[in-house]
Amino acid sequence: MPLHLYFGPQDLLRCRFAVSPLGQTHEAVRVLRRPWRHGYHLPWLRRIRGALAGLDLTELWALMPAPGYTPDFLGPPPAAPCPSFEEELARLRATDPAAARGELARSLATAPDSPDAPVVRRLLADPERAVRRLADLTERAWEALVAPDWPRLRALLEADIAFRSRRLADGGLERLFADLRPAVSWAPGRLTVHTTGSVPPSQTLDGRGLLLMPSVFVWPEVVSGFAPPWQPTVIYPARGVGGLWQEPGPGAAEALVRLLGPNRAAILGGLTEPASTSALALRHRLAPSSVSAHLAVLRGAGLLTSRRQGREVLYERTPLGIALAAGEPPPA
Repeated sequence: MPLHLYFGPQDLLRCRFAVSPLGQTHEAVRVLRRPWRHGYHLPWLRRIRGALAGLDLTELWALMPAPGYTPDFLGPPPAAPCPSFEEELARLRATDPAAARGELARSLATAPDSPDAPVVRRLLADPERAVRRLADLTERAWEALVAPDWPRLRALLEADIAFRSRRLADGGLERLFADLRPAVSWAPGRLTVHTTGSVPPSQTLDGRGLLLMPSVFVWPEVVSGFAPPWQPTVIYPARGVGGLWQEPGPGAAEALVRLLGPNRAAILGGLTEPASTSALALRHRLAPSSVSAHLAVLRGAGLLTSRRQGREVLYERTPLGIALAAGEPPPA
């Protein structure tokens, strides 16, 4: 159903991006319940099959009705651009039991006849214990499903943010939303999101702005939510998800060398997580000046992006760079 988000002057100044490892964990859990909807993730689903042994996700699944409402306290919008999982888990553990009770009750009300309703009622009977159980289960899900691949996932998500930020700088919100997803459209002062779940038909942002979060596991949907006091949020599929789990095809390494030359191919192929010029120089036994020159060429070709972290500049692959290194067609 369409959701209309109305912007005022202050909202235009308070749009931001963030990455949420906690949110990615819950979305990964959701994929496991409906794997047939997520063809891109079949290689990942096959690989994690062993990690699921002994992991009972019933209580988390019960709070993810489709359609219906998932409690916001399970994964509130991150306060920082890229918090650690531990920081976000601490926020979850600190949830006020009274707030948890209200959100658990709302989730139950949206799917009162679901087969999972008895599970939600048990959680609702003791919200303080429910918060502890859900936090513990989320931590186990993170360790089994997401943590082993987090550097790879984070690099993809941050590359998407870097791309979107350039779009915003080039042409404002109109350019940013022009190709975010077909389900998202912008008109002056209004963002329309065709989303799933239980949402009101319209929402005025009231100076809170909008948080945009790229996601690996939400594909093919766009999700919008979070009632006050949380900042309104749109969660959308990150660019390059189609090639995320693909291993390099036969002959991909040789083809990359022919295309880029041995040193640039090695830098691009080995850049599976963000790294600085000095780190890459040590890794590939090249002079820092040579690495800097190669990085400039790769960045100019749209294969890398860069961001400052403290005193260092970190380089990471764009979705196009990821696809090229894997021998896959470039992302749409």
